[in-house]
Amino acid sequence: MMSDALITALADNGPWALMVFYLLYRDLQKDQATRSVLDKNTQILVEMTTMIRERLPRER
Repeated sequence: MMSDALITALADNGPWALMVFYLLYRDLQKDQATRSVLDKNTQILVEMTTMIRERLPRER
């Protein structure tokens, strides 16, 4: 079904449709890379916060 739509779009619009799908694919890759970096930064910040909390004196 999806491949039929892709083939029809390519047959009707040629390279323009191919370029749109390529740009959408590249945007998806960029979004995945950004999410990966943000997830790693979040992990680092959580670890740093935990270390700081462990070293702070506790109130009694």
